[in-house]
Amino acid sequence: MTSGPSLKTRALGYLGRREHSRLELERKLAPHAETSEDLSSVLDMLEQRGFLSATRMVEQVIHMRKNRFGSQRIVHELREKGIAENLIIAALPNIKETEQDGAREVWRKKFGAAPADAKEFARQMRFLLGRGFTAEVIRHVLRRPDKDEA
Repeated sequence: MTSGPSLKTRALGYLGRREHSRLELERKLAPHAETSEDLSSVLDMLEQRGFLSATRMVEQVIHMRKNRFGSQRIVHELREKGIAENLIIAALPNIKETEQDGAREVWRKKFGAAPADAKEFARQMRFLLGRGFTAEVIRHVLRRPDKDEA
């Protein structure tokens, strides 16, 4: 290891800025670790002491993304960050309950008017699909743009 902050100090610095998953932190710290055992022991210690928490990571990602993205995009992001599948499945009901409102708000900000024809409907649908909303939610929003409830 080069002269500079220890692995623990670097890890705490990263975690002080935002929540990280174990996989993300491992990737960031790997270039600074002498051995993989050193890295694993630091990560294990951080988890044991509660500094590194996958549950908090899931909560933060959902909180930051739910107003702009749909459940599919959020789930994909969580998987990329190395979050365990059981934590993702447990968080899905929380994401899905506000997905329709989120899709409606994103749609209002971008378009604000009901699609006039099939071409415009398809354009708006593609945009919302790109944001990770499900086709069912998108159809509901586009067919009833002025309704607040189903």
